Amino acid sequence: MNKEQLKQTTDFLQTNFLKNSPDIAIILGSGLGPFTDVISDKEQLDYSDIPNFPQATVKGHDGVLTTGRLGNTNVLVFKGRFHAYEGHDLNKVVAPIRLAAKLGVKKVVLTNASGGINSNYVPGDLVYLTDHINLTGSNPLLGKNDDSLGPRFPDMSEPYNKDMIKILENVAEKLEIKIHSGVYAGVLGPTYETPAEINMLRIMGADLVDMSTVYEVIAANHMSLEVSCISCITNYAAGIKNEKLNHADVKDVALKSMDKFQSLLKNFIIELGKND
Repeated sequence: MNKEQLKQTTDFLQTNFLKNSPDIAIILGSGLGPFTDVISDKEQLDYSDIPNFPQATVKGHDGVLTTGRLGNTNVLVFKGRFHAYEGHDLNKVVAPIRLAAKLGVKKVVLTNASGGINSNYVPGDLVYLTDHINLTGSNPLLGKNDDSLGPRFPDMSEPYNKDMIKILENVAEKLEIKIHSGVYAGVLGPTYETPAEINMLRIMGADLVDMSTVYEVIAANHMSLEVSCISCITNYAAGIKNEKLNHADVKDVALKSMDKFQSLLKNFIIELGKND
């Protein structure tokens, strides 16, 4: 969305949809949509009913905007994201981030379904991101900078907020949910990686890999939002095990991990609200 479209969409949601200004925005990855079941005072709006907003086309991404509360925290949940491999312009890929910021959000929690490269990960494990490697070959800030969004050269020395990570670690410990930390490799897709590519990523220092998230993190840091990300390991990356990869398995593993993912994310959001 361009500047004018972003304003139109922001005005539309503030006038016609939002009852309260959201505190935290959440973007749900493949198969993680059922998380919205735990939100109270829930209101929902299809992406198709939002002016200027892109449409999700990938199975497991429902394309629904949800508002409501978790504890005392007002949340804005994007149930479905946009990917460059769908053919979206990168300004559309990061539209949820920029829209959330214009609606008053200061913190963003991202989620995704990733392939595990680290040998300590097994499908169903949860991982919080400490850093990432952008191997997509592109960046959502290409072109003339919009100074109303952020600086020409944003700092990326702490892409994932350390204070948010500490809160997440404490929540996981209290809930007795095992969670790993890791460096994420973002690739363009839509093909899964080859075994040789996974070996390259391992040598480069990546622990997990996926086809989303990095553009959103860049856009969020550009707008001075605090960011954290929880990944669900849904499969071994190519070459780790002698297994074929398919999207249906990704969704199935995400659903099987939903109970612990839902508990962790819900309590994490509630604790973030207490620390505002």
